Amino acid sequence: MLKIIDRYIIGKYLGTFSFMLILLSIVVLVIDVQQKIPRIENAKLIDPKLDLAYFLVHFYPFWIINLVMTFLSILVFISVIYFTSRMANNTEIVAVISSGASFHRFARPYLITSLFIASISLVVNHFVLPWANIKKNELEAYTYNAANKEKVLGTAPVSAQLSKTEYIFINTWNKRERRGSGFIFQQFDKNRKMTYELKSNEVYWDKDKKQFVLNNYLEKTINKDDSEKLGNGFELRKSYGHAPEELFPNELLGQNKTTPELLKFIQREKEKGNSNLNAHLNELYQRTSMPVSIVILTFLALSLSSQKRRGGLGINLAVGISLAFIFVFSFEALKVVSENKSMSPALAMWFPNLIFLPLALILYLRRANQ
Repeated sequence: MLKIIDRYIIGKYLGTFSFMLILLSIVVLVIDVQQKIPRIENAKLIDPKLDLAYFLVHFYPFWIINLVMTFLSILVFISVIYFTSRMANNTEIVAVISSGASFHRFARPYLITSLFIASISLVVNHFVLPWANIKKNELEAYTYNAANKEKVLGTAPVSAQLSKTEYIFINTWNKRERRGSGFIFQQFDKNRKMTYELKSNEVYWDKDKKQFVLNNYLEKTINKDDSEKLGNGFELRKSYGHAPEELFPNELLGQNKTTPELLKFIQREKEKGNSNLNAHLNELYQRTSMPVSIVILTFLALSLSSQKRRGGLGINLAVGISLAFIFVFSFEALKVVSENKSMSPALAMWFPNLIFLPLALILYLRRANQ
């Protein structure tokens, strides 16, 4: 009998969740395409192949994967509230409990299904989503407004710390064309005294040979006795170990790396002395905290909606959507707090779970003891 009920609840859970997932994807896709059509049309001025059909094939499938994984725990939360409230209103839960099953036994299929979804989410977050983000981020800048597009694809000063004693500065660097002017490389000794400097009027990235090409360069070596050795030339090729995207990373770079790659990148940046890593650390910790929240929110939703109450499904959905908004808003707000270095990334990305876990536990035990 209970195994039949388990299959029934798991079917309700997965069926409602799948319906919500498909509905959200279709609605949000239509709204987003409608909103961004003018910007996509402008992208054709840069590259004729970037029309709406191209974006529908090469951008939006990967954009939807990112969207779904961002709001997966909220979809689970609302889905559980919806189908559990309907079961409560139809007195199905009362019938199961009256048959002699405990509330803990009734909750078992909720635990099994939430762990199943959380496990899939964990694998996707750590290994599949970065691949989708690479595809998404290649085109996403073309859907931005003019100001934000310029930040990603336009020309701006950049700098990089290669190690604790080596630095690169480029006065103007075009991220899309990988070309710039005003290149400076400086090397210092342990006493912070400059020992070498390389300047170039123009610089560009040779993607085939994976090298920076410096045109009209001037180099200066400073000896221990403060004497200088000068050199110059028309072209000089230099390899600094990484592509421009790695040397001058933006906040999206962490999204494009699988977790092992992200861990190596963070460690490398720490060894170089880069202390501005909170955006990447947020990405790292969120990949695990969000799947865990699926289990927490499942039991919170079960506790809130498993009892028939005045107002029925409507009041339960209102409470659920309100809590879902608080949960999502808290994550986004804490990202900003963490990036401003007011809170550690680990605490910031786990804080919503640390708040909602005791709440879910208290409400579940209260409901189980009724």
